[in-house]
Amino acid sequence: MRGVRVVRGALGAVTLLGVLAAAPPSRAGSWTAAPAAGRPYVYLEGAAGSVLQDTLSVTNHASEPVTVRLTGRGPAVAFAAPAVTVPARTRADVPFAVTVAAGTPPGDHQGAVRAEAAGRTTVVPFHLRVSGPRLAALTVEGVTVDRSSGIRYTLVNRGNTVLAPRLAVHADGVLGTVLDRPERPLPLVLRPGERATRTEPWPDPPALDSVTVRLTAGAPEAAPATARADASFASPAGLGGAAAALLAAAGTATYAIRRSRRQR
Repeated sequence: MRGVRVVRGALGAVTLLGVLAAAPPSRAGSWTAAPAAGRPYVYLEGAAGSVLQDTLSVTNHASEPVTVRLTGRGPAVAFAAPAVTVPARTRADVPFAVTVAAGTPPGDHQGAVRAEAAGRTTVVPFHLRVSGPRLAALTVEGVTVDRSSGIRYTLVNRGNTVLAPRLAVHADGVLGTVLDRPERPLPLVLRPGERATRTEPWPDPPALDSVTVRLTAGAPEAAPATARADASFASPAGLGGAAAALLAAAGTATYAIRRSRRQR
């Protein structure tokens, strides 16, 4: 990608550009940090073991110099200088390098560079894609069912790509299906190795039944994953209804027996 390359030597020097012709009104601490060349974000791509380079633009809109301290977060980040002093109404382009460790798995990774000055911090995130075979793998684990809280489960990203999970829910009781929710997208994104524990609401479970709940989770390029849990429901209302039904059945049977005896 344009603006990103593998570093083959030392980082270049900080470049100070001239006075900004159309600078906004100046005030102390008026500075910005952003990816160079007006890009909305930083994107890096390379193999494990490589060193990738990009540039951060620090712009001083004030009428006095400002010293900005630079650090990184996530994969190892090195700057041409740990701090840069930017003259008034001037922009400094600061090269930085991201070292991709040799054992980094292929897939998507996140990091950021941080600029701090005048009591303020600006974080510029970057997206790192490590080349290699892509593996999309999702599992659903730890399924439990509770009458009051619903269906609790955990999704785990077992692959090396970012996943947008989807979920389908199905439950069968003694007499047939008691819950059937088709697959739908979930409001979350799972990074490689990340897990999320969620609860699927079930506001109207059976009053008296023994059920098997089955969750099926999926994501683009990932094979569907299924997990199940068994649960028994026995609310007071359900037990009362069952008892009443049994008594009614018993009364009907007793009446039938007595009538049969009288007819003999």
